[in-house]
Amino acid sequence: MPLRWLLPEYFEDILPEEAARIERLRRTLLDLFAGRGYELVMPPLLEYVESLLTGTGHDLDLRTFKLVDQLSGRMMGVRADITPQVARIDAHLLNRKGVARLCYCGSVLHARPAGVAATREPLQIGAEIYGHAGVESDLEIQRLLASALAAAGVRGARIDVGHVAVFRALVRAAKAGAEREAELFEALQKKDVPALRALTRPFGPRLRDALLLLPELYGGREVLALAARRLPKIPALRRALTTLRALADAGAANRLPMSFDLAELRGYHYHSGVVFDAYCEGVSGAIARGGRYDEVGSAFGRPRPATGFSIDLRALAGAAAPVARPAPILAPANGRDAKLAVKVAALRRAGEIVVEELPGHARHRRELGCTRVLVKRQGRWQGRPLKG
Repeated sequence: MPLRWLLPEYFEDILPEEAARIERLRRTLLDLFAGRGYELVMPPLLEYVESLLTGTGHDLDLRTFKLVDQLSGRMMGVRADITPQVARIDAHLLNRKGVARLCYCGSVLHARPAGVAATREPLQIGAEIYGHAGVESDLEIQRLLASALAAAGVRGARIDVGHVAVFRALVRAAKAGAEREAELFEALQKKDVPALRALTRPFGPRLRDALLLLPELYGGREVLALAARRLPKIPALRRALTTLRALADAGAANRLPMSFDLAELRGYHYHSGVVFDAYCEGVSGAIARGGRYDEVGSAFGRPRPATGFSIDLRALAGAAAPVARPAPILAPANGRDAKLAVKVAALRRAGEIVVEELPGHARHRRELGCTRVLVKRQGRWQGRPLKG
């Protein structure tokens, strides 16, 4: 007989201590976003699949839980990513002509875990800019991400930046075709150089050498200089390198911890320009992902340039610097003592946690985590160390 209290694989409860860390960080980051003009939106957990997956290619399809809506008979999906929902809100509900800055926070559900230690219910927090196509908005988003990581107190934060147009320009110049392009994409994602050699054999030497060079183009801004010398002078590729150089210059001026990876193709099927991942100590894999996805707005019937990022809030909370919090204070159950009520209210206004003890539970006091107790001395309520 199955144990009824067991959860499905890759799902877990969040217990009080971790939940408190996550909630403090959620409030900190949303306040940070709000202070820079990002407005909070709250999309629904479920949508019709056609809307939920619009513009994302196949990237989210296999990760999305699907079910039939008993009211309409249509197929619905539980969101695996909030970004397409925010794009829909910008395109069809806000209808603004100029720039819109939006942020969000909520659970997403993955049909398959992203890794062996990953949860299938990440808590996603992020920010997006709609309506601006220039490198300035890419830089603003990356600066906001760096500020979020700094506010969390993580160590060793860095942002790896790429551009999907580098690979896209090369395979189109080679007339690779959709099937060969997909195979090259998979080989690059795995950094499988032997497979790359085999797949590029039909191409001319100039394009073959360029594609084989991509896995080596990783590091500081010197990578961009090497790419400018060694890669073909294809207009779209040159424009991508110009954008990356502008980001490198601005990143240096703003002291952003930035590196470059020209083989980075995550989200290739819906990103349209700059892409980036953020890493920090204490987290295996990327803590945040982002990039430009101008084509998503077109898929919703209203072309709008867009750039943004999302953070795995649960992973970030696990890597964040610990925040010292005072232990709770225990207070007697307040019946009619007005002075006690005034004292408790004053302590709570000062940021203290005061827990009222219910009758009959004195022997379980330590479970509450209190280290002090309010006692009455000469008509005044005072805090004293909790003994026993």
